[in-house]
Amino acid sequence: MNEIKTKPPLWILLELTHKCPLECPYCYNQLDFAKIDDKMQKEDWFRVMEQAREMGAVQIGFSGGEPLLNKDLPELVKKANDLGFYTNLITSGVSAPIGIVQKLKEAGLKTVQIGIQSHDKDIITLLTNNKTAYEQKQNFIKEVKKEGIQLIINSTIHKLNIDHVDKIIEYANDVGANYLELANVQYYGWALENIDKLLPSKEQIEKARKITHTYRENKNNKMKVYFVVPDYYEVRPKACMNGWGTTFLTINPEGDALPCNMANTLPLKFPNVKDYSLEEIWNRSNSFNYFRGDSWMSEPCRTCNEKEKDFGGCRCQAFALTNDMNATDPVCEKSQHHNIITDTINRALETSNDGLIYRNRNNSINFIGKNHANC
Repeated sequence: MNEIKTKPPLWILLELTHKCPLECPYCYNQLDFAKIDDKMQKEDWFRVMEQAREMGAVQIGFSGGEPLLNKDLPELVKKANDLGFYTNLITSGVSAPIGIVQKLKEAGLKTVQIGIQSHDKDIITLLTNNKTAYEQKQNFIKEVKKEGIQLIINSTIHKLNIDHVDKIIEYANDVGANYLELANVQYYGWALENIDKLLPSKEQIEKARKITHTYRENKNNKMKVYFVVPDYYEVRPKACMNGWGTTFLTINPEGDALPCNMANTLPLKFPNVKDYSLEEIWNRSNSFNYFRGDSWMSEPCRTCNEKEKDFGGCRCQAFALTNDMNATDPVCEKSQHHNIITDTINRALETSNDGLIYRNRNNSINFIGKNHANC
């Protein structure tokens, strides 16, 4: 294993399972993610947390799939809390066992981030392909507020709900969210499969951003609102996870250690925490060192004066769009592949919302229903 000196990871994400009761067509997970088995046992997660804390990591997130499906979740949260981590649960709020929120609060859980697709039951049903998701989410939110846990609502924004941003903000405010993240879809995995049906126009994004800004300007509004623009409407790419292997470390249900959630879509071999310590993986593994520094870069990145800001952009996005993980992220207007982005935008403008592709491809349904004609 080669070694490049770097700072320790600050944020650890534990993907406890890739099982999920929902089939959201904008899911960023890789197309075959459901085939990844839950091979990590409670003791394995404990060991990972101990090693991460020893390295200096300070925040830990429990996610999936749906982390509520892991029966050991309260014990895992308690272990993390006892080690001194700031603990976060990233969930859909669906499939929650009775009394789980109280147990998580007692275990030391600090924050719940729940995904809410819309203020509207019919749109939630459509986007999750789950007829009881709306009610389950509402009940879960009530429990979180009852227990006094900080609540973050993440609403993934796309062509089907972007014209309802005002209603989503109103909904999040009414249920008592501390934070609302209006995160435009980042197009990986199933989201990339559905991009023509999901990518909004630039005009829609600007309108939604203005609505968000208007809410923020009202000093009586206490909820903090963030608006994340999709990469496709930028002229420079975002830095890949603040820089590949600089800040974030993800462990998937099989125990593979990854610099980001999507990294195992790349043609790299990632080490497993059952075979190596986190310190060995972070500092000396070939995969974590591969995109550190700039020796891997070709033009235009190699001589670009912005390469230390964006590090050539997202490696997973570059690979998904060009089949070359070393390529400049096509989002960058300097990229020789930038036409992929502009062509996609133009195609999406001409594509209807019908026929969403879910993880179960036999479940594709059309976007129809009351009052949704202009969504």
